[in-house]
Amino acid sequence: MTDNTLPMLTPDETVPVAAQHQITATQVTDENRISFWPQHFGSIPQWIILEPTIFAWMDRFCADYSGGIWQFYTLSNGGAFMAPDANADTDEKWSLFNSMNGNGSELSSEAAGIAVCLMTYSHHAMRTECDAMTEHYYRLRDYALSHAECNAILHIID
Repeated sequence: MTDNTLPMLTPDETVPVAAQHQITATQVTDENRISFWPQHFGSIPQWIILEPTIFAWMDRFCADYSGGIWQFYTLSNGGAFMAPDANADTDEKWSLFNSMNGNGSELSSEAAGIAVCLMTYSHHAMRTECDAMTEHYYRLRDYALSHAECNAILHIID
């Protein structure tokens, strides 16, 4: 007979369930930027077009976007994304408008990056029929669902 009871935790060992499953983002260092795409997306057909396609979605959704530096991020669940750099001295928001659904939102740099990466990943997964690309979409979406700007992100990609 097996014991199906859970082990007892001391008060110091208790962790809220939400914290146990929280996905975290880590910015990629300058030294590791060169390996970002092949490391995370190298097995995906036509992965080389992902970065310029992300730029194109940002250009399509944001009238004020005119290029610039983007930061790369990895997620603790195996996901990855990029986001436009923001001026650290301001609370600069990106104004995005999706003409395909009529929705617009003001988003932080990270949230804007998540939104355009989700659009790119979704379209690339459908176009290539690649399960690995679909997995990247869902990893990033899982992070977006716990993001402070979740509603705005989902509003744009709906």
